[in-house]
Amino acid sequence: MEEEEEEVTDLKLQLFHNTVREHIIFLLLIILLYFSSYVIVSRFRRRDRDDLYSNDEDEVLVYRISFWLCTFTLAVAEGAAMLLPVSIASNEVLLLYPNSYYVKWLNSSLIQGLWNHVFLFSNLSLFIFLPFVYLFSESTGFVGHKKGILARVYETFIVFVLMAIIVLVLTAVLSAVFGIEKFQFFWFLNLGSVHLPFLYSCVSFLGVMLMLICTPYGFVRLFGVVNQVLVRPMLLRDVNEEFSAFYMEEASVKRKLANIELQNVSILDATNGTRLPKTNGIGRPPSYLPQPLLQHSLAHLYQRKTLNGNVDEHQMLNERLRELDSERKELDKMRKSSTFQRTFVYPLAMLLLLFCTAVTILLVVQNTLELLIGIKALPLSTRQFTLGISSLSKLGPVGAGMEVCLIFYLGATSVVGFYSMPFMSNVRPKRRQTSLPQLMLNCGFMLVLSSALPLLSRIIGITNFDLLGDFGAIEWLGNFQIVLLYNLVFGTTTALCLANKFTATVRRELRARLVENYVLFTNYMSFIN
Repeated sequence: MEEEEEEVTDLKLQLFHNTVREHIIFLLLIILLYFSSYVIVSRFRRRDRDDLYSNDEDEVLVYRISFWLCTFTLAVAEGAAMLLPVSIASNEVLLLYPNSYYVKWLNSSLIQGLWNHVFLFSNLSLFIFLPFVYLFSESTGFVGHKKGILARVYETFIVFVLMAIIVLVLTAVLSAVFGIEKFQFFWFLNLGSVHLPFLYSCVSFLGVMLMLICTPYGFVRLFGVVNQVLVRPMLLRDVNEEFSAFYMEEASVKRKLANIELQNVSILDATNGTRLPKTNGIGRPPSYLPQPLLQHSLAHLYQRKTLNGNVDEHQMLNERLRELDSERKELDKMRKSSTFQRTFVYPLAMLLLLFCTAVTILLVVQNTLELLIGIKALPLSTRQFTLGISSLSKLGPVGAGMEVCLIFYLGATSVVGFYSMPFMSNVRPKRRQTSLPQLMLNCGFMLVLSSALPLLSRIIGITNFDLLGDFGAIEWLGNFQIVLLYNLVFGTTTALCLANKFTATVRRELRARLVENYVLFTNYMSFIN
């Protein structure tokens, strides 16, 4: 009996220590993610009197609370993006070092808890923190109440409760439309177990649909970003000679602009020094004016015409000067770059992009065929997963590393494609120029995209790692038609976007040659006739 009691005590003590260790690890991860998010948000937030340096203490407090919650939302988005890579890497580490003392803390309970915490904080950030922050920043207090922070909190709470009721009613209506059996009795009491997961599944579906548009476009746009950031190789080009030519042309354009400005000043002085008679309403002097006054009027018209011509030429020269300045800066960047960067870094980056894109398309095609044949299971998963049993990749650690790289690549392409969309031009964050409402909106977008990244990676077959926690219980992941159609559309749109990108120059040249041949043929036929 004493031995059994000691064993039970040891098990309880071990369970207690494991729980404490997991919570300490979660706390350290949250602090690390929050610090990195704080650096990112501080880089983009606007610092002026309207936001940070307001004279009203209540406004300053509201701004700080809103800023903290936006930073926390971005930290949750980073954690959601890291879920699959961390889980895949942990599984391979346990396979490589199963008996190592230093990785004993890495277990299935820790990874499962990480997924559950990210799911919980994602729901809180999307449906509670961000709406509350927006309403709090826009509130002023009810009419008739004393102004202050408490009045703003009271108004925010009332409006938030009313919005929550409306959302709950809409959730019940949607559940009745889709025939979900969970919403039957006391549905308004199942907030944490039914409503938030259902709303999150709807938001995740919208995020996956958004990534269906953004990711193929991001594949193409990322090549342009690499062209802008890195310096291309200089084949059969003398950059120093081109830089000198652009520099001299820029100096010539500046001299022409200076001459035009001097000429405009002299014309204005001459015009102001000549007193002209009144015209007859159509811009010219009457015919009965004396000859000297008529000459003065004609001179005035000539000067005005010359001035308008100078203004047009001035605009053209300014546009050319801006073009020369940008081209000269590009050449100066090429001059200052090293030979290694021009010769090796740029080709290597382009090859890596091509390789990742090709592998992604091949995996999507393979996943589609396996779904059609019936070999591949649907992403819906509710079973308990245990780390360190077997590798989920046929290539072992190398394949797992490729999966992690492809997941990060998908995340990067989706973000680049999303912010390259035309409708995002006014929302796109700018360094030191992003207001607080724009920060809230961008943090919300990042959370939606990051939460959809594990679902996207699992749907298109990038990895076979099961979605843990409530992520794997999202009901629409078990719909065969949705998953298959998503794979078909994703693979087709990606291939078409890449084909359009790499054949644009050839198609443009072919079109120009066809038009030229058509014009020659038309002229020849008209000459014969």
